[in-house]
Order: sequence, then C-alpha cells, then structure tokens
Amino acid sequence: MENLPFYLFLLLIITINIDVSIAKESPKHNDHLDHQHHGSVRKLFVFGDSYADTGNSKKASAVSWKAPYGITFPGKPGGRFSDGRVLTDYLASFLGIQSPVPYIWRKSIKKAKLKDGMNFAFGGTGVFNTMEKEPNMSTQIDFFQQLIEQKFYTKRDLKSSIALVSVAGNDYAAYIYKEGVNNNMEDLANVTMSIVNQLVVNLKRIHNLGVPKIAVTALQPLGCLPPFTSPTSYRNCSKIWNSVSDSHNEILKQILQNSSNQSEKNVVLVLDLHKTFMYAFKMKHENVTGNLTLGIDNPLKPCCVGISNGHSCGSVDGSGSKKYTVCNNPNSSFFWDVIHPSQNGWRVVFSALRSSLYKFV
Repeated sequence: MENLPFYLFLLLIITINIDVSIAKESPKHNDHLDHQHHGSVRKLFVFGDSYADTGNSKKASAVSWKAPYGITFPGKPGGRFSDGRVLTDYLASFLGIQSPVPYIWRKSIKKAKLKDGMNFAFGGTGVFNTMEKEPNMSTQIDFFQQLIEQKFYTKRDLKSSIALVSVAGNDYAAYIYKEGVNNNMEDLANVTMSIVNQLVVNLKRIHNLGVPKIAVTALQPLGCLPPFTSPTSYRNCSKIWNSVSDSHNEILKQILQNSSNQSEKNVVLVLDLHKTFMYAFKMKHENVTGNLTLGIDNPLKPCCVGISNGHSCGSVDGSGSKKYTVCNNPNSSFFWDVIHPSQNGWRVVFSALRSSLYKFV
C-alpha cells in the first residue's frame, strides 16, 4: 500500500492492530530513546507493516527509501516510513537492545548483529494478501520458522524474546480498494471477523514457535488519519471511520480473551494505539509532561504532503523536481505523511505505552 499508486488511490489505511491486556496509560515522565528497561528480554522479533518496517520494503519502489524520508534519523532515506524512528525502534530501545536487523539484510551482515532479533515487517502488508506484492503475516512467520529450523536462533534464544505485531490496516485498505468505499457494512463485519480470526491464529503460531510474549497493537483511530481530516482543514476526525476502528478493536479483544486459557493470560499485551493517538491529539502544544510535547496547534496536519492531487510525500516529476513540501519543523509534528506518524509522534505515543510494558516484560 505504501508504494505510490495504491498509496494515492486510497489515501487511507495503514496500521498496526490488535487487543487483549490493554496498554493505555498516560506517560508519567519524559520518554527519550535512551531511557532503557533492562529486563530479561534480549531479543525482539517484529512482524507486520509500515508502522514497524525498518528496511525490508523494496528500494526501487517504496517511498521509505526516497527523500525526504529519514531526514531526522538516520539523516537520509533508510527504509522507515517516517522522518525518523518508528515503533520498532522505541520498543527495542526500551528493552535495552539495538533495533533488530531487517530480514532481507540477514545474509549481508555479520551474524553477531542478529543477536538482538530480526524484523520481518514489510510495508503495505496485512494478515492476508494486500495490493502490495510483499510477504503477508503468515509468510513472515514462515521466514521466522525457517530461521529457527536453520538454528539461527535456539530455544534458549527464544525464551528471552518478545514479538511485536503490527498488522491489519492494509487488509481493510485492500477490501475498500476492491469493493469501493460505499461497501456493505455486513460484508465489512464478515471481513473483520476473518481478519481477526486469522490474526489470532498467527499470534498463537508465534507463541508456539517459542516466543513467550507478544505485544500487538490495536487499530489506531482511522478517522483521524489526514485523508479523513483534510476536508475540515485537519481539525475534525471522522466519527464513522473511528467507529470502524472501535468495532475492530472490541471484536479482537473479545476473541483474544475468550481464546486464552489461564496459562496464556500473560502472553499477549495489546498496545492501544487508539487511546494513545487520541491522547497525543489532545495534548496539542500543551507542555503536560516536561518537554514531552507536540509543540504544534494542529496535530492532525501532516508534515510532508504532495503539492497537488496525484502527488504525495516523496513525489518527483520526470526531471527529478520535488512535488512535495515539508513543514519547517518535523520534530514538532505528529503525522509525518498522510498515514504515518513522525518520529516525534511515535515518541509521544510510546511514552503513553511504556508503563504497561514495564509490567509486561
């Protein structure tokens, strides 16, 4: 979905999604990337989409490898769908480890660099196949299983690991692309059940492969994504699309709770992006947690946008001229482009999740 044609067609959904033990606390102190939690977890395995991808998507087509992506970190395009760090990076730093190496780099680097785990997430992917011809979640888990069978990681390695799962939004985007925006709500409800049921199957599979704990994200408020707020000059969220997120999250929560036996109660933690995104929007420029602040009056407005319809962040014409604009200070934005949070956005969101992670890991 992140590649240009599909990205522009929908101007819509890309995410990370799920629910069981729900993390939604507000931050109690300042959260920088160097604040580490030195627990027992020593490896992070990541599955999902562009909210978690740190370099797996194709350089030839993914916007994450084009300017101005990466201008805040690492200073140039590096495969992240943001101006800088993403959710994966903040969770890894919290665990006191390096951000795990993207799966496609595994053969080109020293094996010692694989000690912190691996990132299997590909931008644009979903629980099922989407419009992007990249590995869906099941295939990503296949890659993980193959590495275990090849002894890349031992059972002992897995015992000290945690998985991050960020997936499902692109499944809805693919459905809308095929069926149209004005689709039958009953059909959409059936699609939700299919997505959630397969997602739960995938979570159990990761756990059965030896990963003791899994952090998965709830669907963020879709109605607050810039494509839905632009008609009101980025001032008001769409209640209809936010209700879609609410429905997805509630169904997922119920299925996870009902499918968990007593021994699995502490296996899954839901990172509630819906509540934490809304928390960040309400913060606006208020300095409510030290210097943890968005620093802007309109957190719903993206920093990097196309100069006209048909263009988006990273667009260039045939001569290489830029067809996008970037705000003066990405570090004071919440959204980097029309789908993805900026590094500052992720910083604020993660600060609201970290206290529950302390209890979990």
